Amino acid sequence: MKDEKMLNPIVIQRADPMIYKHSDGCYYFTASVPEYDRIEIRKAKTIEGLRNAETKDVWKKHESGEMSNLIWAPEIHFINGAWYIYFAAAPDKNIDDDTFNHRMFVIENVNEDPFTPNWTEKGQIKTGWETFSLDATVFQHNEKLYYVWAQQDINIKGHSNIYIAEMENPWTLKTKPVMLTKPELEWEIRGFWVNEGPAVLKKNGKIFITYSASATDVNYCMGILTADESSNLLDKNSWTKSQTPVFKSSMENHQYGPGHNSFTVSEDGKDDILVYHARNYTEIKGDPLYDPNRHTRVQIINWRADGTPDFGVPEKDSPEIETPVKA
Repeated sequence: MKDEKMLNPIVIQRADPMIYKHSDGCYYFTASVPEYDRIEIRKAKTIEGLRNAETKDVWKKHESGEMSNLIWAPEIHFINGAWYIYFAAAPDKNIDDDTFNHRMFVIENVNEDPFTPNWTEKGQIKTGWETFSLDATVFQHNEKLYYVWAQQDINIKGHSNIYIAEMENPWTLKTKPVMLTKPELEWEIRGFWVNEGPAVLKKNGKIFITYSASATDVNYCMGILTADESSNLLDKNSWTKSQTPVFKSSMENHQYGPGHNSFTVSEDGKDDILVYHARNYTEIKGDPLYDPNRHTRVQIINWRADGTPDFGVPEKDSPEIETPVKA
């Protein structure tokens, strides 16, 4: 597939994207919608097919209470015969008057087809303390299920750090959280002190966790953690942190603030694919959170001789794909 170039963006106005290739050969897509009021999924036989695929709203925010505002970063996974979507949600303004007081939740569908209306709420993922938390992902390794997410610790400067824990089941943690990284390097603290949006890639005897850092404008970029697949993944010392960004804005290609990524594979299974969002302009009016033009993009990952991923730079938008003007 390396000689074939996909047209970008893949999906317009969808941030925090996740593309999951299922055993049926189809790709399932979910992401934050600009209204932050629901979770939608779409399905296609090809990655590019997701662009115009039919969407299905599988869950909508509550009218009030803990899951009634700012629905962020859903991720769809198939675990032990059932579908799960992990997401973050904030309470309405009547609760602590704090709309950014997110917590993490999960919904389940035991039907083979996730487009059926059989989604049920499994509740909040409890991490052991109640602070701003978001951007959960899961992965299986050596018959264990792991949960990786971003959360604030009021004793550590910054908005969020990256944690890992083993899971008892897809909605319950089994072990205490272990912090893998906190915002501390110059490129992680631009605008906001942030480590968030973890994503897991297993390859070449290694486990890689990418994450995003800094404010969600042109400064947004990606770092990476690396561990040996045979190491104790719950030991912080098993992980090595990149000292420079592995993916960042490209002024030449007019791609700004790339991040909050996920990973998938090509249709022929030969290539690993980076899935991410970025804007194609830098001037944002008002809060970047409410600028809708973070579009979903994809590109093939190259691999270095030492077995580590080379993400390159964000590729130019394809002239065939029309994108909205500035908000």
